[in-house]
Amino acid sequence: MGESTVSFELPPAAVRGVGSRPFGVYVHVPFCATRCGYCDFNTYTAGELGTAASPESWLDGLRRELDLAAQLLGAPPAADTVFVGGGTPSLLGADGLGHVLDAVRASFGLASDAEVTTESNPESTSPEFFAGLREAGYTRVSLGMQSAARHVLTVLDRVHTPGRPVRAAAEARAAGFEHVNLDLIYGTPGERTEDLRASVDAVLDAGVDHVSAYALIVEEGTALARRVRRGEIPAPDDDVLAERYEVIDSMLSAAGLRWYEVSNWAASTQARCRHNLGYWLGGDWWGAGPGAHSHVGGVRWWNVKHPARYSSVLADGALPVAGHERLSEDDVHLERVMLELRLAEGLPLDALDAGGVEEAHRAVADGLLERGALADGRAVLTDRGRLLADAVVRRLVTS
Repeated sequence: MGESTVSFELPPAAVRGVGSRPFGVYVHVPFCATRCGYCDFNTYTAGELGTAASPESWLDGLRRELDLAAQLLGAPPAADTVFVGGGTPSLLGADGLGHVLDAVRASFGLASDAEVTTESNPESTSPEFFAGLREAGYTRVSLGMQSAARHVLTVLDRVHTPGRPVRAAAEARAAGFEHVNLDLIYGTPGERTEDLRASVDAVLDAGVDHVSAYALIVEEGTALARRVRRGEIPAPDDDVLAERYEVIDSMLSAAGLRWYEVSNWAASTQARCRHNLGYWLGGDWWGAGPGAHSHVGGVRWWNVKHPARYSSVLADGALPVAGHERLSEDDVHLERVMLELRLAEGLPLDALDAGGVEEAHRAVADGLLERGALADGRAVLTDRGRLLADAVVRRLVTS
């Protein structure tokens, strides 16, 4: 709780460019009802926090941080996108999430066509909750599903019942949300191919227009990592993960949801998550809340993690910045290749040096990049290339 902060100012050159690139606001809600065994996010249960922090003290701090952010950026643009993540934002209720959006409006304003997303745990939602979100101004909901198989949810320590995410998605759509995402995790120990197929079928039955699917990663320090280390459950197998990804992609594509980023599928261009596209395309965003990361004009910084420390620093009138870095040209180049190559539109070849272009031609010969796209001046991953995206990136930047 005694995390140190650093003094922080944005260089004038970084501030001058604000508004010329997409600008988003990310808000981190650090509260969870329980801790999932696979999760290493900056989250806290009520028992872990005790009286040290509360949603009320967090919201007070959030308002202060957003006000300071607007001052630091001078005349910041209205936010093109807002994404409230966590943690479990839905624990705040529709009223609490309305207050969050009011704070963003008060400090930055919202573009007339702003995309406003909140993550939600299906168990802490209801028809009334979704109606309240719509009234508050949210335009998009992302629901954590992970799996439709009870035994898989048990391994992940997820507490929702298997059918609840699909019902929650239907409730969100009935409340007027055109854009609803369901999250899947694949490769959990004990998951069978038929379990995964049943999960994807459930997603398709829900009628959502966006799906995110992530391979299970065993993060150090989590309960899941301890179970793997003790030999209670096996670590995810890379070959199995590749097979699972192909099943997901095949089923979603057949149903009209096309990949636009390696781990994300959408039913239309309008259904794509604009906030995340801002990250992937080098936009600017202010990350508010404990542990949140920000990026403006090639400068990146991150906040102190503990909610009590976060609130106390802001109560003293300072930004809760724990550290920052200015990205070098090499850093910017690496991140551009790493992120844009994951998109269906791929990476312009002129973003690569001569050695990288040579490697791109070799990657075409190896079946990792599309031949036709390369002829048109873009590096676009093939189906096989998506399975090996990180290795392709390494080839293109270490030539």
